[in-house]
This record gives sequence, structure tokens and C-alpha cells, in this order.
Amino acid sequence: MTDALQYRMGTTITEHLLQCEGECPAATGQFTQLLSELTTGAKLISREINKAGLLAYILGLTGDTNVQGEQVKKLDDFADQVFIWRMQRSGLLCALSSEENEGVIQVPDNLPRGNYVIVFDPLDGSSNIDANVSIGTIFSIYRRLETEVCGTLDNFLRYGSEQVAAGYFLYGSSTMLVYTVGNGVHGFTLDPSVGEFLLSHPYIKIPERGGIYSVNEANSMYWDEPTNATIEYFKSGRTHLGKPYTSRYIGSMVADFHRNMMYGGIYMYPADRKDPAKANGKLRLLCEAAPMAFIAEQAGGAATDGKGRILDIKAKALHERTPLFIGSRKDVEDATSIMQGHEPE
Repeated sequence: MTDALQYRMGTTITEHLLQCEGECPAATGQFTQLLSELTTGAKLISREINKAGLLAYILGLTGDTNVQGEQVKKLDDFADQVFIWRMQRSGLLCALSSEENEGVIQVPDNLPRGNYVIVFDPLDGSSNIDANVSIGTIFSIYRRLETEVCGTLDNFLRYGSEQVAAGYFLYGSSTMLVYTVGNGVHGFTLDPSVGEFLLSHPYIKIPERGGIYSVNEANSMYWDEPTNATIEYFKSGRTHLGKPYTSRYIGSMVADFHRNMMYGGIYMYPADRKDPAKANGKLRLLCEAAPMAFIAEQAGGAATDGKGRILDIKAKALHERTPLFIGSRKDVEDATSIMQGHEPE
């Protein structure tokens, strides 16, 4: 069956996971239900985003500041509350962590608990909301530690390689879910006419090399010498193309990463040596870098912090930050080599 026909026949996420359960131990019946809860939350958020230009109360700021010191958008807050509410009541989670909340979010005592913990960024790229630019949700799922009491911090301070699943929702010209359970990466597109995410991109593969680099070059004055040398490499004629890469930067990590995964390329958010708040980069290890790294590797790509593999880093804090170089495998290898003072092979 062709991909186009498979989409028209309507393979849903639940059907796809049930087919995969025999092939992948992570895709259990409980996990299938958990992903179903996530997709319901994403549908609610997608609905609000699609109305944002019409309903003024959805746009703008709440007046609050989150744990990162960032002003909270109204849609940010809505997305956060949607996922917390649905996840706490799923009966599948031991505890939660959100990019918008300082500590571990517990499952109330009057609600059932399960064997998973989830870390999520409810609305990545929310600074672009009012400009109608593509934004997204990122999630990362771990099994709870049997040696730990449910809801403890140690259930979250893990190696990225311990993830049992990761994914993102992209709210753009269409709403998509891209996820992995450690057995390849699959993409589903929301069909509004039937209200279901249908399989549209089975076994996504990132091209080994690309022709796009994505980085906020306005920060170049704050980068160290190896970082600037890395960016200059992709702007030079020394690349495998024999000409500079094309610069594409949206400012929504999910959107930038998704484009590069489709076309090939590298996304970079390096450390900021002159801003103490960004000395280890801006991106959060647990809710942004680690899940995207898991997806990238499962699609044939790579992700490092400029030194080593992102998935080999064990988190020391819930909101720990990390530099990130992610995308096509050979592009990431080139960037990491230059960051270490070596010429690309």
C-alpha cells in the first residue's frame, strides 16, 4: 500500500501503536492510552490556535512570569493547563514536569497513578503566537524508577537514552504529531473532517547531509571562537555543497527542527558566553533537547552539545539547560568537530 493510499484509508495512531506492540516493548497498551490522551490535548490546543486571530482573549500576555523568567502568553498558559489536567487524570502517570512550572507536578491523591512520568514543553515558540507563526508542543516519556517513590525528582533526573518515547506536535498549515518509541519515527496529520491524526509520514528519515543551517545569528557577538568558527563553516564554500548553506531560522524550535528533518540540515542553539543565564544555552535538556535528540537519532540524525551525545547526558536539575547541535548526522558531526578544534572530515 502506498503512503498516500495508507493515509486515505485512515490509519490512526491507536491502530498504528497496536500494530507495533508486538515489535516494540515500549508500545504497551498503557502507552497507547497515554498517547491518545496527549493527542486529545493537542486537538484542544490546535482548536484554540486556529481561532487566535478571531478571538482577542486568546492573544497577548497573562501578566505572569514563568520559572524561566519569561513572560507567559495566554495560549502558553492554556496549553499548560490542558496537558496537566488530562495527564493527571489519565491514570497512567506517576508524576509530571512542565517547562512552565518550577517543580515536579504531582498526581493528586484522589486520582489513580501509573508507571510513567512525562516532561513537556506545552507551547514551544510561543513568542511567535501573535504573528501566526508555526509553534509546537514537545513531550518526553520515561518509565518510573521502581526504586523510587512515585513523584520524586529522581524519576526525572535521567539520561536521555532512558526515554521510552518522545515526540512533538506541530501547529502550522496543518497540525502534525511526530513521535518515536525507539523503533523509527512516524508522522501523523490531523484530519479535521474526521477529528483524527492519520498516518501520513511513516518511517521518517533525516537526509545524511542537508543544505540548511538554522541559528539566531543576532547572538553571534556573545559566542566564543569555536562557535563562530562553526557557523562560518556553514556559511563558507568549504561545505560538502561547495557553497554556503542556506540560512533558515523561524524562532520556533519545533518548526525549525521539523523543516530540517524533512529537507536535511542542522539546527543550533549554542552557549552564550556573555549572558550568565544562557551560559549553557537557552534550551532545556529534559523538555526540549533530549526528546528532540531521541527523535533525531531514531530518524538517522544526530544531536550533541558541541562535545558529546545529548542522550548520554544525565540531567542534574529539572530545568537544566544545554547547548544543542541537532539534525542531519554528518552536518552535526562536522559542527561537533569544529567545536572541538578539528577540521570536518
